Amino acid sequence: MTDTKRKSYYITTPIYYPSAKLHIGHTYCTAIADTIARFKRRAGYDVRFLTGSDEHGQKIERIAKDMGITPLEYTTKIVDGFKHLWEIMNISNDDFIRTTDKRHEKVVQDLFQKAYDNGDIYKGKYTGWYCTPDESFWTEQKLGPNHTCPDCGRPVERIEEDAYFFKMSKYADRWLQFIEENPDFIQPESRRNEMIQFVKQGLEDLCVSRTSFDWGIQVPFDKEHVVYVWFDALVNYISALGPLDDDKSLYERFWPADLHLVGKEIVRFHTIIWPIMLMSLGLPLPKKVFGHGWLIVDGTKMSKSLGNVIDPIPLIETYGSDALRYYLLSEIHLGNDGNFTLPNFVQRVNSDLANDLGNLLNRTIAMIEKYHGGIITKTASEGPYDTDLVKLAEQTVKDYETYMESYELNKALKAVWQFIGRTNKYIDETMPWILAKKQQAGDEARLQAVMYHLAEALRIIAVLVAPVIPTGAPKIWEQLGISGFAEAKLDDVRTWGGLHDGTKVVKGAPIYPRFDMPEMIEAPQADTAKEGAKPADASAVAGKGASATTGESPTAEGQGADNKAGAEQEIPPIKENIEYDDFARLDLRVAEVISCEKVKKSKKLLKFVLNVGVEERTVVSGISQYYEPEEMIGKKVIYLANLAPKKLMGIESYGMILSAFDFADNLEVTQIQSLIPGSLVK
Repeated sequence: MTDTKRKSYYITTPIYYPSAKLHIGHTYCTAIADTIARFKRRAGYDVRFLTGSDEHGQKIERIAKDMGITPLEYTTKIVDGFKHLWEIMNISNDDFIRTTDKRHEKVVQDLFQKAYDNGDIYKGKYTGWYCTPDESFWTEQKLGPNHTCPDCGRPVERIEEDAYFFKMSKYADRWLQFIEENPDFIQPESRRNEMIQFVKQGLEDLCVSRTSFDWGIQVPFDKEHVVYVWFDALVNYISALGPLDDDKSLYERFWPADLHLVGKEIVRFHTIIWPIMLMSLGLPLPKKVFGHGWLIVDGTKMSKSLGNVIDPIPLIETYGSDALRYYLLSEIHLGNDGNFTLPNFVQRVNSDLANDLGNLLNRTIAMIEKYHGGIITKTASEGPYDTDLVKLAEQTVKDYETYMESYELNKALKAVWQFIGRTNKYIDETMPWILAKKQQAGDEARLQAVMYHLAEALRIIAVLVAPVIPTGAPKIWEQLGISGFAEAKLDDVRTWGGLHDGTKVVKGAPIYPRFDMPEMIEAPQADTAKEGAKPADASAVAGKGASATTGESPTAEGQGADNKAGAEQEIPPIKENIEYDDFARLDLRVAEVISCEKVKKSKKLLKFVLNVGVEERTVVSGISQYYEPEEMIGKKVIYLANLAPKKLMGIESYGMILSAFDFADNLEVTQIQSLIPGSLVK
């Protein structure tokens, strides 16, 4: 897929708004962008990766005044925190831009002046409603209940002041035509449809200056006004490339941007306001804007050792940055919301990183040292299972590249982990310990071939996982005795056999240790009135309730006799009301049954493998007395996806299949006819 000619690739995250607390959501968007940037470099692209901070606006001015410091002093402290977080997260950004940088101010004023000279900015008076936390203007018709912001739900202010306006309405038809001609510009598709409907309802001209405060960039032709934060902030993607510098090489190499990665709540600004600004200025539009979902965090349960698990710093200090990066990128399908719970996080780290990958490396290095003095011998011997492993390795690289190029990061990781699983199985199939004991003719050559296949598989795996786990991946090559990992490209692992004969392994410490499951305690409720239900970039949301537990249900082992009360039993009363937010925490989805079988030594349990749209899940359900396994295959059921896992008869069960029952012991699994797997149930 990669041309021999080195192509440029420019990726950006939104510049983050300074908030007093770092949260795990800050890591999510940036880890996605960093993974894509690292992959593109391995694939041979000339990459530019930008992040930064959005520091102007009335909210910052008010906070700084209350603290008795200047706005710049306040934002600088926050920016230092961002930079520290990016450092310990191993974020490989090429630039960090601040909207307080002089280089940015110069470009904002230049572009504002050009839009004014083009006749697209005019002076008027703004009267209406303003959300200070979101820096957003709203008309009366679009406000939420009790004059609240429709985005964040917080109270808005009524303001009236002189202002300059940008002629958004002038470009509505041109924008719609552009979207029609470039259907992939806004991703995922659901975001595009939302934006099209928003524009078709009618665009209003945008207020692009303020006079009620002065913490911002001055309007070049009217010193009484400062540039409104969105016209200011969005320009960072260009100002970071130095378009007004004498040396314009960065701008010429990397603009237009290949990908703006943003949270779904600011898709409107990036896909409507920003493109229309560029249309007015006669500048090329970015190639794609991808609105990722929110990272929802179970904010009720905490770890005694860590305190507030929403803070990424103690998570990284305890479990390492690779663990957090891997979990976020493997667990969540880009574009969908994802849920973070500490027990699930630790479980995934132990099973995937410590067990699957870590043990594969440990076993391979130990056997090569024990059987061959640490020397890898490249041999042409091809025995049972070798051909399958080689074919899967080469196919895995192809699938991985396809998924990464389409930003399906979790699918790319799933493909790699399937290969890791197959390589672990290869050890059990070839039984090197038996070959080492036999000492028959040909056994030594066969043992050398097996060791080579294991080492070569790890060489390939290391390059594929490097964009996601950049700390551990190079250690795999180090223990294999290979140098030059920083320069290794995707092309180097497309073909089997790159590991040289005579390479000497270097045994090291386990790259990923196992962790004990954290002891959980109840934590105080967050003060959402102060913190808000949504952080500034809204890539993290703290949930209010405790995580779900399996409990007793008609589909759980042990149900049955207690509910056989007969049809004459009275129907129980409706339970007490719950808040909508409590219901909204349930992740109900359509799932298709891929396979179903009875669980050995159990009269009630069936083991299901479900296609839930973004991945496959294993679920154990106590309905064997109602359904035969074969009649469930191919059916589409309603699946509770975010129920905490529970082990039943030694099988880890993830979630629950919903069913209905009466008190004459009749049960029916709830089924869906036409919707695709992964569809949300609301």
